[in-house]
Amino acid sequence: MSRRDAAAGEVLLRRIYAEHGAALLAYAARLTGDHARGEDVVRAVLVRAWRHPEVLAELTRARLFATVREIAGGKSEPDFALLGAVETLPPEHRDVLTALYFQGRDVAETSASLGVPAGDVKMRSYQALRRLREAVAG
Repeated sequence: MSRRDAAAGEVLLRRIYAEHGAALLAYAARLTGDHARGEDVVRAVLVRAWRHPEVLAELTRARLFATVREIAGGKSEPDFALLGAVETLPPEHRDVLTALYFQGRDVAETSASLGVPAGDVKMRSYQALRRLREAVAG
């Protein structure tokens, strides 16, 4: 890899981390049960991406999360039924799930960031999770 390619790869990697790092860390910490181990997993994901610059520009959020699962010891294939079900949720339900489960926020933080009462956050989360369970169960 040339110095120029390495520099471009580093810039792209920093952008990927800025966009997805917090969500990846929250997810990795949940999978491993440990924040420090989650940091190690995210670092390993980024090192893996940096070592394969040919795919760096094409990394999608789903692929990053699949790599986190793989490195953390979870299953490496995404659950397409679940991913499809998430896409069918109303935007306000997806936003709540994203804040709570991927960004690692609590109910109060989610309420403040979305500008809705905490009770609405709880209800939207409950409704969204119920719909996801129903969709995946069949």
